[in-house]
Amino acid sequence: MARRKTKRRRSRKKYFSIYDGLVAYGNLSILTEGSLGTSPIGWFTGADNLGSTVKWSTEQGGLQTYVHGDSVISMKDMLSEPGLAFDKIQSNVMDNWTGMLVNSIIFNVGANVLKKTMRTPIRKSNTMIRKLGMGVQI
Repeated sequence: MARRKTKRRRSRKKYFSIYDGLVAYGNLSILTEGSLGTSPIGWFTGADNLGSTVKWSTEQGGLQTYVHGDSVISMKDMLSEPGLAFDKIQSNVMDNWTGMLVNSIIFNVGANVLKKTMRTPIRKSNTMIRKLGMGVQI
């Protein structure tokens, strides 16, 4: 009886690619700037300034809710005022979705073109970097 073919196992990458990490950070930056109004690092380190106040309005003839500090949404804002933060994120995405889409397409096409044009220098530098045994490549 003939032996069955063994399934070929796919192995994970042995190296962390710096280039792929930078492309991922670039895509994350486009998304956070469009939806949160800040960079990914600014989201972690931003101040807690989102809030709302209720005031009597003579023009409207009743109570009005005013939101302040909503230009930049941080992690502290999302933890302290989740309802206001998610409403602001939703309105930012609705306002900026076309710009985010165009930026991400241009960025990813440019990243692919750059990787293809720099294939030979990257390959040569990776052979030297791998000899160091750091688990990193370009």
